[in-house]
Amino acid sequence: MRTIEFNKSECGVEVLLNVLRGDQVKENYVDTAIYNTDFFEISLFKKAKGSLILNQQKIDITDNTIVFISPFQKRQWNLEAEGLDFTILAFQEDFLNDFFSDKLFTYRLLYFYQLEYLLSISIDEVDLQKFCNLLTEIKTELINNKSDSIHIIRSLIYYLLQKFNREYAAINNLSLDRPENNYAYQFKQLLELHIREKQRIENYVLLLGVSRITINAAVKKQFNVTATHLLKQRLLFEIKNDLIHSGKTVTEIAYALHFSEPNHMMRFFKAQTGMTTGQFLLNYQNGIFS
Repeated sequence: MRTIEFNKSECGVEVLLNVLRGDQVKENYVDTAIYNTDFFEISLFKKAKGSLILNQQKIDITDNTIVFISPFQKRQWNLEAEGLDFTILAFQEDFLNDFFSDKLFTYRLLYFYQLEYLLSISIDEVDLQKFCNLLTEIKTELINNKSDSIHIIRSLIYYLLQKFNREYAAINNLSLDRPENNYAYQFKQLLELHIREKQRIENYVLLLGVSRITINAAVKKQFNVTATHLLKQRLLFEIKNDLIHSGKTVTEIAYALHFSEPNHMMRFFKAQTGMTTGQFLLNYQNGIFS
């Protein structure tokens, strides 16, 4: 599978962020080949008709759609080339970490590393144009770089990402309340880093240095699910991803994910989905997504 890497010199300045017009990257969006990237990507579609398979879900892409993609998420576009008009905001995580001195910033944004809700929203045409105008302004600062450009880019990016977060929260009825602590976000970050080898809450209790009750309370308050649910959903996603894309057998996947026996993984999968791994793959191959 092809991985597209971030080109930090494309703008003429070495910064881990870029704004791309659709016609610059169109071939990746009308080609139905599966690929991933090593960067975050927010795609704003003014005009579009088609679909996207992302996070093992099918997303309809229409006019005024915004799509949020995290690094290394497999995606398969199926868009009509005629009339396609879109803009891409692409950046690596280090860009946000360096800009905002917050290692958990991307985990605070509801649309990244999200498994419960669709990774897209549809908004008003006027609002989408406002966002595109801001992206044009960022691109101008990247190209015509001045001593204060970095400060302008920082403020515009922060504004955009938070506005996207507000829109996403409103559409999905999610809370934007400021948490009392960072445990929920830290737990989410640790799941991304360790889910392939650590599948018990106790593992994360040790990593965070707090009690299971504390972790669960923080996750419940911030994401409205239990810590165990979040862990199981992330593990299930990893299994599905391997079943679809890795080419490994069920046995190989089970041992790669540190299940003691393949049967244990298959029982876990059946308990979470109501399907066997074989039924899931057959459904997926037939265009039935769950």
